[in-house]
Amino acid sequence: MLVSIEQGAANPSIATLLLISDALGIGLPALVELDDQSGLRVNRAGTAPVLWRGKLGGRAVLVAGTEPPDVTELWDWTLGPGESHSSPAHAVGTRELLLVLDGQIELTVGQHADVLATGDSASFAGDLPHGYANSSAAQAARFALTVFEPGVGPGSRSEATNV
Repeated sequence: MLVSIEQGAANPSIATLLLISDALGIGLPALVELDDQSGLRVNRAGTAPVLWRGKLGGRAVLVAGTEPPDVTELWDWTLGPGESHSSPAHAVGTRELLLVLDGQIELTVGQHADVLATGDSASFAGDLPHGYANSSAAQAARFALTVFEPGVGPGSRSEATNV
């Protein structure tokens, strides 16, 4: 897989990038970070890496992140009308914060689901299977997502197989 990625013949999933960053012991933000200035990292609009693209116009952009061992990631998500994304459980102790910026998102965590509208927020255990869905047939939905992953390093996300 690494050779295919190196040659540009494969597009790695977020899960694959997580496994690679864990094997290197650096965390996902450090793996995709292009610029490291002393004490300050700025990602200008449109320059952050898009790490997921949906078939209906959605995308997940990793806009900022911190370094191990306790990694915090800030994401800008868009789900096209009728689009969804699901994720298996992340490493034990992972927590997520979600803020709906536009539209509505159905958030499912484990066996629980709730619909969040613009301005609504939620905190949840990222170490449970979870997913986000936009049930609107006409409007895209956008949300900010913060992921806190304690103790990132080799083997810390071994249970994450498809984010």
